[in-house]
Amino acid sequence: MKKAVRFLAAAMVVMMLAMALAGCGGSSGNEIVIGGVGPLTGTAATYGQSVRNAAQIAVDEINEAGGVNGVKLKLIFEDDEADGAKTKSAYETLMDKGMQILVGAVTSGSSIAINDLVAKDGILQITPSASAIEANVNPNTFRVCFTDPLQGKAMAEYTYGLGYTKAAVIHNQDDDYSTGMYQAFVERFKELGGTISEDVSFAKDASDFNAQVTKIKASDADFLFMPIYAEKAAQIVITLNEKEVNLPLFGGDGLDGILNYLTGDNAKLVEGLVYLTPFVSTDAADNVKSFTEKYTQKYGSAPDQFAADAYDAVYLVKLALEKAGVASAAELDNAKLVEAMHSVELDGLTGHMTFDADGEPQKDAKVAKIVNGQYVAQ
Repeated sequence: MKKAVRFLAAAMVVMMLAMALAGCGGSSGNEIVIGGVGPLTGTAATYGQSVRNAAQIAVDEINEAGGVNGVKLKLIFEDDEADGAKTKSAYETLMDKGMQILVGAVTSGSSIAINDLVAKDGILQITPSASAIEANVNPNTFRVCFTDPLQGKAMAEYTYGLGYTKAAVIHNQDDDYSTGMYQAFVERFKELGGTISEDVSFAKDASDFNAQVTKIKASDADFLFMPIYAEKAAQIVITLNEKEVNLPLFGGDGLDGILNYLTGDNAKLVEGLVYLTPFVSTDAADNVKSFTEKYTQKYGSAPDQFAADAYDAVYLVKLALEKAGVASAAELDNAKLVEAMHSVELDGLTGHMTFDADGEPQKDAKVAKIVNGQYVAQ
């Protein structure tokens, strides 16, 4: 009798331990859990929403096609409001929910904020859109987008090549993305023989740009470079119009989606604006047309480059899982998955992509221009 009691007690302990372990990190069942973190609310919400929406489309497509080696993917996404402290909290929440792979963070400052956590946990991180150099410092981190210095240098060469020699520049002094692109642009533009006619900045919480625009108006600049995100750029463009400043406008990939912030006649204020991007929704390529139709039908608006970057990021995850031979969620090995990423090749929405030893994407940039209220590849 005592032996039977001891046997039953031992069996109950085993069952309880199994249940407890099932509630810890890792996937539930045979699903590989992809976590995403980015701003779903706040001034940068449009970027996080684009990333989440497109990542979900990619996950759904992969699952509908049978998953990865028969294993389904699951996406869970947390809002960080583009705030570093909240990104850390969101990351920990994702880990508690069983995250095995991270697609994020969306913004540079947020991605930098979790560098130590990602290094400690060793999971594969693919940031779709964090472009600051400091956002990719871990051996297990890869990025889909271009770096800030690359964009700044490229736009300096592009504008100078068009014959512009006197630049006005406005940047966000509190933003890693903005300062990185700004510094690279100024350095390269001067190397080419150009001059910086006016150099102004603003704090991250700024909402009044009259002082900066007044200085730009008083300069002899022949164009304005805005290495900033679209929400602030839209406010600046409106102020430029109010003060009757009419300069050609240029920027980086953060200006993608600026039309979302300009309604009615204000949309005409960015006619002719030129920016760097890896993706234009009006591209005639079959994969771009298919994705754009699906995204627009599901979410009611055309996708931007943040969406395209996220879509490609999920398909990079798929390729890495296949190369690493992952046949079940329990078999996922972080080191093997990271190693596999170095040999993947993707013909994605943002172009043909491979990665160098530092996890940086090797692909070509595109130039887009707003023409008749549409983003058009040049």
